[in-house]
Parts: sequence; structure tokens; C-alpha cells
Amino acid sequence: MSLDVSPALLEQAERGEVDEAEFVDCVRTSLPYAWEMISSLVAQLKVDGGNFADNQTPPPDEQARGQLLRALASDAIRGALQRHFGVRLAFQNCHRVAVFPLDASVDDTLARFTSVRSQLLNQSPEFRDC
Repeated sequence: MSLDVSPALLEQAERGEVDEAEFVDCVRTSLPYAWEMISSLVAQLKVDGGNFADNQTPPPDEQARGQLLRALASDAIRGALQRHFGVRLAFQNCHRVAVFPLDASVDDTLARFTSVRSQLLNQSPEFRDC
């Protein structure tokens, strides 16, 4: 299971609409490594400015890697995180997470980061098993 869902949040989902802030809090507490990674990148982007901020350090263990994969592979989780932080998220090689501002001026940079070419150029033997 990827999220530790409280009985109250599950009850909300069973009744219909879910409060997104409560869902985001569930993600925060269930996937702390992923949350911290994204939070720190958002903070770095705000402080440093620029077109994006990214992480290039592999997770310390498989549990952390799994958290990143769950957070970014789920459309619901990824979308909620993007709305919560006010950024666009991009992902390469099971650990290279990047945050981009919503500003359209970085669209070309985001397109390059998420391109097939960039994916191929970001490969290396140490990433084969990730």
C-alpha cells in the first residue's frame, strides 16, 4: 500500500469528494522522503530562482526510491502535489526529480528536460537497476 489512509479520509472517499488538503497531508505523512525531496526543491527554486531546481542524488535506499516512484507515478498524487506547491514536476531515472515554476517562460526548458533526447542522455550504467 502506498499511502497510510486514515479511517476518516477513507470514509470521505467512500461518501464522494475528498478534501484535497487532507489528501495532501496523507501524502506528506505516508511518503516523507518524497515529500521532503519535493519540498526542498520548491524552496531551492524560490531562493535561487532560475528555470528549475532538480535532485541528482540517488535515494539512500529502496524504500526512499519507492516513495518517489509512488508519488510521481500516481496521477492523483502528482497532481495534488503540483497544485499544493504551485509547480510542475518532472521525473527521470527513478530519482531525478525536478520542479518547474508554472510560468510559461520555462515551457521550453521543461520540454527539453522531459524530452526523449534528455532521457537518453541522462542514462548511465549505475542507473540500470533503478
